[in-house]
Amino acid sequence: MIPSRITAVLGPTNTGKTHYAIERMLSYRTGVIGLPLRLLAREVYDRIVAKRGPGVVALVTGEERIVPPRAAYWVCTVEAMPEGMGCDFLAVDEIQLCADPERGHVFTDRLLNARGLHETLFLGAETMRGAIAAQVSGVQFMHRARMSELSYSGSKKISRMPARAAIVGFSVENVYAIAELLRRTKGGAAVVMGALSPRTRNAQVEMYQNGDVDYLVATDAIGMGLNLDISHVAFSSLVKFDGRRMRYLQPQELAQIAGRAGRYKENGTFGVTGEAPPLDDAVAQAICDHQFQPVSKLQWRNGRLQFGSVKRLLATLEEQTNDQWLTRVRESDDLSALKALSADAEVAARATDGPSVKLLWDVCRIPDFRGISHGEHVSLLTQIYNDLHQFGHVSANWFGLQVRRIDRTDGDIDTLSKRLAYIRTWTYVAQRKGWLIDENHWRDETRAVEDRLSDALHGALTQRFVDRRTSILLRRLKQKESLLADVNEKGEVTVEGEFVGRLEGFRFRMDKAGSPDEAKTLRQASVQALVPQFHLLADRFYNAPDPEIDFTEQGGLMWGDQAVGKLVAGADPFKPQVVAFVDDEAGPDVTAKVQRRLQHFIDRKVAAGFEPLLALKNDETLTGAAKGFAYRMAEGFGIIPRGEVADEVKALDQDARGALRKHGVRFGQFTVFMPLLLKPAPTRLRLVLWSLTKGLDEFPESPPPGLVTVPAARDAISGYYAMAGYRAAGERAIRIDMLERLADMLRDRDSRGGFEANADMLSITGMTLDQFADLMTGLGYKAEKGEREKIKAGRPPEQVPDAPQEMPDDTPAETPDDAPAETPADAPQELPVDPPSEAPADAPQEIPVDPPGSDAPEMEAFYTFTWGGRAPRQARPQGDRPRAKGKPAGKPKGRGKPQGGGDKPQTFAAKPKREKQIDPDNPFAAALAGFNKG
Repeated sequence: MIPSRITAVLGPTNTGKTHYAIERMLSYRTGVIGLPLRLLAREVYDRIVAKRGPGVVALVTGEERIVPPRAAYWVCTVEAMPEGMGCDFLAVDEIQLCADPERGHVFTDRLLNARGLHETLFLGAETMRGAIAAQVSGVQFMHRARMSELSYSGSKKISRMPARAAIVGFSVENVYAIAELLRRTKGGAAVVMGALSPRTRNAQVEMYQNGDVDYLVATDAIGMGLNLDISHVAFSSLVKFDGRRMRYLQPQELAQIAGRAGRYKENGTFGVTGEAPPLDDAVAQAICDHQFQPVSKLQWRNGRLQFGSVKRLLATLEEQTNDQWLTRVRESDDLSALKALSADAEVAARATDGPSVKLLWDVCRIPDFRGISHGEHVSLLTQIYNDLHQFGHVSANWFGLQVRRIDRTDGDIDTLSKRLAYIRTWTYVAQRKGWLIDENHWRDETRAVEDRLSDALHGALTQRFVDRRTSILLRRLKQKESLLADVNEKGEVTVEGEFVGRLEGFRFRMDKAGSPDEAKTLRQASVQALVPQFHLLADRFYNAPDPEIDFTEQGGLMWGDQAVGKLVAGADPFKPQVVAFVDDEAGPDVTAKVQRRLQHFIDRKVAAGFEPLLALKNDETLTGAAKGFAYRMAEGFGIIPRGEVADEVKALDQDARGALRKHGVRFGQFTVFMPLLLKPAPTRLRLVLWSLTKGLDEFPESPPPGLVTVPAARDAISGYYAMAGYRAAGERAIRIDMLERLADMLRDRDSRGGFEANADMLSITGMTLDQFADLMTGLGYKAEKGEREKIKAGRPPEQVPDAPQEMPDDTPAETPDDAPAETPADAPQELPVDPPSEAPADAPQEIPVDPPGSDAPEMEAFYTFTWGGRAPRQARPQGDRPRAKGKPAGKPKGRGKPQGGGDKPQTFAAKPKREKQIDPDNPFAAALAGFNKG
């Protein structure tokens, strides 16, 4: 028999050692290769399956077992390598892990005991040469040189990290923080950690390899043979937690990770980033030259175990060695679990013979994937061992319950990662031969759950750490190709199929970006793609009809529901200028076209809305005082409080007034105005032009159309109510045309002796009696409130005709000599409805009979108005009849006919029950008042 050849293939990373081992194994009929990571084992398995097919390749790890009936080539993790198979070829990768404090004893055991029938390969770092030579007799050495150069590039900020780089962190929190930063600055990163399932890891690596992202964030798991297209490796930290304490990484450990940079014959670089300090020159040079201190001690644990009793098993596990190259490994998790379980009385009672002790040891070797606590893990192992020992299998109901509790794909990254760790425990149990009744079913079930969780975790990682939009746009910008943009009817902009923002008129509103770098990329790509869209949009706007364009009460200019410009004051109040809202990137041609169209629109709008006023202003036939007054009307935008131009009005002769009247000017008692300009459209435009002239920052809005009165704001800008077509009086403001109608009614009243409001006055204003009194006070009258006994039904008072009255000499304005009895029909007004002589049959009525037991008479309120604050004349007392509070005394001339002399006006009960229900702030107050009167 030809003796087995043992070869140690040593050298730095990127020397093709693993590839060499695969080729050697496939040259034999059978073979086994042990790899340090489940992820790497899956990668090698896929490569061999691609060459030989799945029917002859087995994959065996702690949580995964694919063993076809005719398996010839076994790909395993080092811990899961089958023993005593007698394969032609055997290889162990990353043999330098013999010195690892956690897993080193397993690799050392393979170095000392695992052999192929014809060939054995140990693959690893040059630092293992002395130890292998001392422990393996007859070994041959093969050195393989690195295929490319590795150089140190110092420190770089993550924001300046070159493409195709891997940033290494040594904690989950650190990895997530770096990936989040790369998402904001570079469009995203793939994430690779040892705790990921192969399915999740492969999906993440595929994103990186395909170029969907240019960055990879990983733990030191990438140092174990994973072949990735990496050009630069950056360390975010130089310390790690090794399971016991925080410690600095050794130069050879840094070299193992840094060596991932540069693939095949492409050179690579390494450096530091973030808070990691720069490497010492000696360390950096050692990594570049691959010169490190050789391994002097190998971790060891006795592999010849005896299962006669738990005590004997513990003794063999803790056995010492005298070999100077070997050092006993620190207490491992499986040994710690064995000690804890053996202290349990029930477990100790069961583990009394060789098979039960061997079973106990197998259970204790279940890895603590969950990492909750030592006590929690021991409790789980106790349950499994007792089931196996008592029933010969783990309870299917209990096992199924544990699996179903984990089979959920909702939650965040941490939640999904935790569930993946949990399912690895149950996958491991399902892979043990004979531990479950229907082990094939549970292997498939746990594998399916892990796949679902893996896909969900990949999706969560991608959603959180990859900005696909920025990544795609960056790649296309680098390729310097024309970007394709599309704008839908809602204004949503997509570039290369990715949503980037919205077009609001001719301004691009970019979608929210997570960082300035991301915003810069979005803006650059969007503007480049939108330039043709801006020109097409400008052509559409220029040809749009006027009804599609409008102005706002704040001076904005709208195209549909999009703001496209604003008005600014011009040299002439009736010729405002426009400022177009157009992005600079759209170009000067687009801006000029939009501005021309807006200017045409507003010029036509002013000409149409103020046609009567502009005709008055430009009438060349007017001369002298009429011409000057026409300019005054133009300055007041068609409305001037009469008090401001009283002298100018008096200076107008009848011819001048007639000429002005022909243009629609009305000389009212309180206001000189043009009724046509009181319509809602001219009023809205007048307020905007007036606000521009005043240079206001915030323009006051016009009152709602159709209201006779509106609440009067105390802080209103001076002149606002006149421009709005109202006059403020007291707590409310009244429309000026309706105020003039009220003035016509008051002209025949005795404002010296006092008069009371009648139904027409309240109806025309749409006010309650108290509101009307406040209005009259605001107009300069004095209101005196009184009460009188309500007239009983069936006893109507005698009507005394009003005595002839004269207007006071101190009236606040000149009585108009041309005021018509009715306001012109084209003025915006609500015509009052005359109250009928009798209330409608369905109107609420007062009961004409005094309520039983009531001795006090019912009272009704009334107001007496006098001009200039003069009190009304007092009448003689009414005999022995008690006088109502506030009621002027007078000699009665008949039952129910209170009189204050021959000139006493008729009184009017102005507060029926149904009227006091009217809300004075209701915008329909005028209509409601008319309805109640009618």
